[in-house]
Amino acid sequence: MKKRTNYLDKIPCIPPHISYDADKSGLVTLKAENRGIMNKIAQTLFKKPRISHIHLDDLGSFVWLLIDGKNSVYDIAASVEKHFGDAAKPLYERLIVFFGILDNNRLIIWVE
Repeated sequence: MKKRTNYLDKIPCIPPHISYDADKSGLVTLKAENRGIMNKIAQTLFKKPRISHIHLDDLGSFVWLLIDGKNSVYDIAASVEKHFGDAAKPLYERLIVFFGILDNNRLIIWVE
């Protein structure tokens, strides 16, 4: 029987193929290399970029900079709540959606 894990206890980590820049205001731009055979075909035939640039907003940038392979989702949520207060509500729902998007697009991995 597989042990259930509380989502708040999960620890996100940035995979090696993802790099990012943060500007002076703290906004983050992710740089994701489009790898794989289908991406290679799209790059050749449709002139798709080899590197995608993903611009994060204030909240997303703040969360991204807390992803270090040590902070759990709970730890990140506590920091977001302290920094943004009511502006981050509904906090947990927003974080779950954000981490789901990052996970589905292989922009994060989860530490076991």
